[in-house]
Amino acid sequence: MAHDILFTPVQVGDLTLSNRVLMAPLTRARTPDTIPGPLQETYYGQRAGAGLIISEATNISPTAVGYVYTPGIWTDAQEAGWKGVVEAVHARGGQIAMQLWHVGRVSHTSVQPNNQAPLAPSALRGEGAQAFIEFEDGSSGRESASTPRAIETDEIPALIDEYRQAAVRAKRAGFDMVEVHAANAYLLQQFMATGSNQRTDQYGGSIENRARLPLEVVDAVSEVFGPGRVGIRLSPFIEIFGLTDEQPEEMAFYMAEEVNRRGIAYLHINEPDWAGDDIHLTDEFRQAMRDRFSRGALFFCGHYTAERADDTITRGIADAAVFGRPFIANPDLPERFRREASLTEPDPETFYGGAEKGYTDYPFLIE
Repeated sequence: MAHDILFTPVQVGDLTLSNRVLMAPLTRARTPDTIPGPLQETYYGQRAGAGLIISEATNISPTAVGYVYTPGIWTDAQEAGWKGVVEAVHARGGQIAMQLWHVGRVSHTSVQPNNQAPLAPSALRGEGAQAFIEFEDGSSGRESASTPRAIETDEIPALIDEYRQAAVRAKRAGFDMVEVHAANAYLLQQFMATGSNQRTDQYGGSIENRARLPLEVVDAVSEVFGPGRVGIRLSPFIEIFGLTDEQPEEMAFYMAEEVNRRGIAYLHINEPDWAGDDIHLTDEFRQAMRDRFSRGALFFCGHYTAERADDTITRGIADAAVFGRPFIANPDLPERFRREASLTEPDPETFYGGAEKGYTDYPFLIE
């Protein structure tokens, strides 16, 4: 069997994963009414061979939305739709986490309730940030993000409660875990980064203050699921949607230490190769994160191959690797790695929007 270590079980908090080939959260923009349905059941069910599926980013509330056709988890109908997805994954022996998402300033008034301004730590528009909206003629496309308004200090408890209630619904839908999305220049990373957070209250200024909201969110969802079923995703050094940060390494180290102290299940580090300049973390940085996050499982995601994943795990730097685009076109990706089979290349033209084409029609090896 090729890459044996990828197919050894791994303990991740309260769960035992059957393998270390995990599926990344992948926005596919195929829920026009925000409610997952039979199409999503098929898509996720096909990929249940992953050690863990992390769902596409899921909006926690109406104000969290920045992209049309993305799913939510704030209504009974959305919860019921996700329950069907979870059951499809479980029926095939898989396990699945829901990624909880708030885009913050990467949004547009047209996708916000009552056309209001998006929420952000400060009223600073992200240069180059684009939302995905529906135009008056029924077509859809990208539009420059609107200037946000700074969320008031006394509004933050309600925001945290939106995360908590999203976790309650995710638990009722049967999800095995939740992942707090604090990466990719969305709301929680906007709070963590110096360039987007110019607050003067307890949520701005020092590293401890800028990290306060994401950590309070982790605490809130941990009350629902227990820390052993909670993960968090970070993307140190990323500079997209106008995000800048003068202390990315210091913030990453602080966050790793704090979530380690809380005993959460996993820390998921994203190093994407689609975010302008490729982010290639050094092994020194990875080891420093490993040293600071020693109680839970550590995952890395971004331009990984089976060989690179095998090497990173064998050297003890990571416990598992997370794969995105390879899972789009290879629903049986772990089996292909196991057999050293060739991989199908995904079609970028069908990444976002549409129906079955480029979503549920990619071939399996047995076909």
